[in-house]
Amino acid sequence: MTQTLKKLQDRISNFCKEREWDKFHSPKNLAISICIEAAELLENFQWDKNNLAIEERRKESISQEIADVLIYSIRLCEVLDLDPIEITNNKIDKNAVKYPVNLSKGISDKYTNLK
Repeated sequence: MTQTLKKLQDRISNFCKEREWDKFHSPKNLAISICIEAAELLENFQWDKNNLAIEERRKESISQEIADVLIYSIRLCEVLDLDPIEITNNKIDKNAVKYPVNLSKGISDKYTNLK
């Protein structure tokens, strides 16, 4: 990972500005687009019998959909003036409280079900 998140955000922003797409990038439209792309990502796993093995031929499609989700997410952060690093770190801090290691290690239960 050689490119910083800020450089990537600037590249996405410039890409959109050059095409005059800012007028389409409302928070609502970007959130919808994130959901659509996430569904397309999930489609790569539909009917998958083996949840662990991913054939090389599918990795390209999966990587394209992950990129779409990230692009829209980074763009939404820019439109809402949110720092993606800051909000992600804040969320990890909150999750650390909800999922303490001693209760959640090796367990996939939701925090409300941890004892």
